[in-house]
Amino acid sequence: MIVGFHYTLRDDTGDEIENNRDESPRAFLFGRGQVMPGIESAIRGKSAGDSVSVTLPPERAYGLPKPDSIQRLPTKYLVNAPKRLKPGMPVSFSTNQGEKTAVLVKVGKFNVDVDTNHPLAGKAVTFDIDIRDVRAATAEELAHGHAHGQGGHHH
Repeated sequence: MIVGFHYTLRDDTGDEIENNRDESPRAFLFGRGQVMPGIESAIRGKSAGDSVSVTLPPERAYGLPKPDSIQRLPTKYLVNAPKRLKPGMPVSFSTNQGEKTAVLVKVGKFNVDVDTNHPLAGKAVTFDIDIRDVRAATAEELAHGHAHGQGGHHH
């Protein structure tokens, strides 16, 4: 099944982190691990028009912080960084696998220390979900392993 939904993500204090309510619903192929397992469990058996709220502990959301995720790198690898860098600031940097996002921990003259843990690692989060569409996946979507069209993957 292809499920399309709008969501609001809140942190453990109830503050809104993000939402997609002004966009097309996010679409995914149910049962293929394309959303967090706790979200799939919460919407299993639901229909278009249903709403659900699910709070996930860190282990079922963005994971626990990994202490070995602090890395030192030359400032020349930072992408579109402002001239004045400060700890706590989010930055992007280039790797062999493309751009990654991290948070500055320490700023030196030629190097920076960055934390590559997800910013919500170690935090419980709540997703308020409104299911907008539930439909059978097409043969092509099943073959490709993802939703196509609005809110899904476009080729």
